[in-house]
Parts: sequence; structure tokens; C-alpha cells
Amino acid sequence: MSLASINGEIGPIAEARIPVTDEGLLRGDGGFEVARLYGGRPFAMEDHYVRLRRTCDGLRLEADWDALRAEIDALLEAAGPIDALLRVVLTRGGARIALIEPVPHRPAVARVATVTYAPNRVLDGLKTLSYAGNMLAGRQAKAAGFDEALFVTPHGRVLEGTTWTLFWAAGGALRTPPLSDRILASITRDRVIAETGAAEAVCTIDDLRVADEAFIASSVREVMPIAVIDEIVLPTAPGPLTRQAGEALARRIERELTAGAAAGA
Repeated sequence: MSLASINGEIGPIAEARIPVTDEGLLRGDGGFEVARLYGGRPFAMEDHYVRLRRTCDGLRLEADWDALRAEIDALLEAAGPIDALLRVVLTRGGARIALIEPVPHRPAVARVATVTYAPNRVLDGLKTLSYAGNMLAGRQAKAAGFDEALFVTPHGRVLEGTTWTLFWAAGGALRTPPLSDRILASITRDRVIAETGAAEAVCTIDDLRVADEAFIASSVREVMPIAVIDEIVLPTAPGPLTRQAGEALARRIERELTAGAAAGA
């Protein structure tokens, strides 16, 4: 079921409309979040609200948070107990948008291409609508025969994917690039670190050359093994730490959803 709520009006996505003068469209000025729905239950929704508010504060964008929450609750009730994505968008033009989208199909393992990228200091830590660079990087990777794009700075620091966090393992230790490298504070990243004990560490391409395994972590993909990074073929995909991380994240998701259902009962 693909449904949309625009300022509280629920209907099919194909019929949803915002004004063409909205600066969310014209200038990419706004914030967004994407949460997974499991049987209609959003995972880590409060964390998504907190990060969206942080993004809007950073953009100096005001929003009616009570109205947004009520509209999302109504949309989830209309959608029913489905496995899907919930996309929430707030625009400079004042639109409160919530969309129910299908979970996209992904391959079992990912082939990843690196793309040179310099983070924008003004937007550090903000999940904004200014994603044209991320989307272009993904298209470039696919045009080169890969599934995903991985950002690497001009100085060789490995950062994150276009919409995901990188984890890699060597010598039995699981690592992920540090937030101090100005990557997004991913909600799934936090859960994986908490469940696996993964440590932050600076990452370079040379580190990935000697990695035993690596994986993608995101709300949409959960834990997804990486088989190839550029010309680097990883020894195992999925490796044992990737499997353990995927299993641990699945248990964490179920625990949080169960606790949330019990609290709402």
C-alpha cells in the first residue's frame, strides 16, 4: 500500500500534491527521515523524531510537531500492519509530508564503488533534502557496474555510503568510521555499535584492502554484506561478524518493537 499524508490529508501517493513554489522542491530546503515499518510498527521512531527536530533546528526551520505526530499516527493506522518504509519530510514551504513506500529490492550482497566526496561543513550532521550529490554518486556507481557508492574524501578518508553506514572487520575487531569525520549519526549505526561492541576508527582504502569482511548498515537495508569495494574482493560475504551483527540487530529490533507494543497496551 502506497499512501501519502500531506498536512494531514491522506490519500494515494500518486494523487499527493504540494505547491511548485515550495522551496523544499525549488532549493532542496527541508529535512527528512526514513523509518522501517515491521507489521505496521515503526522502529526507533522517537530517535527519528529527535534527529528530524535537530535537522530542522540546524536549518532554522519551524514545524508543528504535534500536528506531524498526529498525522503520522493516522497514516500508520490507515496503512495497517504492513512491512514497508515510512518517509517523513518537512519543507521550507510548510509542507508536512509522510509517505508509506515499499521496501526496495536489494541483492544478497553489495558491490560497492568509491566516489570522491568532500562533506559540506554548513550541513554537518543534518539530514536535509539536499541529497542530489548522494543520488548522483549512486547513479555513477550503478553505471560502473556496482550496486552502491561509498564516499571517500580527496585526502583518502573513507566516510559512509550515500544513505548508509560502513562497518568493516580485521583481526576479529569490528570498526566503523567516527562521527568526527562528519558523517551522519545513523540510528541503525548506534544499534549495531551497542549490540556488537564495534569501535570507531579512522578508515582508509588501505584499511579496506586488509579487511576480512565489511557490511552496510541502514534502516532500509538493516545489515547487508559487502562483497567488493572497487577492485578489492573481500574474503567473505557475509563473514561471521556480519552474520552476528545482522542477528543482533534483528533481536534488538524485535525487543524494541515488543517493548513499544507493551508500553502502548
